[in-house]
Amino acid sequence: MRIEGKTAVITGATGGIGSATARLFLDEGANLVLTGRSVDKLNQLHAELGKPDNALLCVVDALDEAAVKASIDQCLSAFGRLDIILANAGTEGVVQPLEAYSVEDFNQTLLVNVTGVWLYLKHGVPVMRDQGGGAIVAVASGAGVVGFPGLCPYAASKHAVCGMVKTACIENAQHGVRINALAPGPIDNRMMQSLGLQSNPDDPDAFRDMVMSSNPMGRYGTSEEIAKLALFLGSEESSYCNGGVYLADGGFTAA
Repeated sequence: MRIEGKTAVITGATGGIGSATARLFLDEGANLVLTGRSVDKLNQLHAELGKPDNALLCVVDALDEAAVKASIDQCLSAFGRLDIILANAGTEGVVQPLEAYSVEDFNQTLLVNVTGVWLYLKHGVPVMRDQGGGAIVAVASGAGVVGFPGLCPYAASKHAVCGMVKTACIENAQHGVRINALAPGPIDNRMMQSLGLQSNPDDPDAFRDMVMSSNPMGRYGTSEEIAKLALFLGSEESSYCNGGVYLADGGFTAA
């Protein structure tokens, strides 16, 4: 087991990538702190995982600093240490031309996708530094590497996550804390379904077909494939990986 005895906080745990990573991390021997906004969805995930005793559920809005800090404190109280953070909570926002956004909609996407990651860095990094090390994986996107029409605030937010990761890496590498970004491409989950419905409400499958035809591998990825990369980046197998943006997109951003 690659992370046996390690303790991992997974934000946005009830989504496709979050829940797939929770299952894989549990299978690999980790203690889990699962965060999300809905207690019902957290309880459902806990049941799907078999109600393990070493999985702690925390209701957290990623923008609520007190709740973020409390989840870290509960992690330490329950398991004694914090080894891995998967900062996964995020939103795709609204699909529309950049000039159509209201200030409120634009800022909301940046707040969730950027501030939510930063708060877990702010409160997780000091704990990891004090204990001698740890690994943080921030979920960015292929939209953090290239532009996507209709997704201006989302792309801006994911570019910001990549920049934040690189800066945090430089500040903390000497303390044994590794910080990387995981950048998924099109994944077969709720977010891509939302983008399809917003882009073409009358025929969302046309959006899916367009995306797949633009991908050299000709398909969407799966949440389980992203979870495997999260495991690699959170484990000692990636001990020399730091400050990187690791794409898992089937070649989508290379095409």
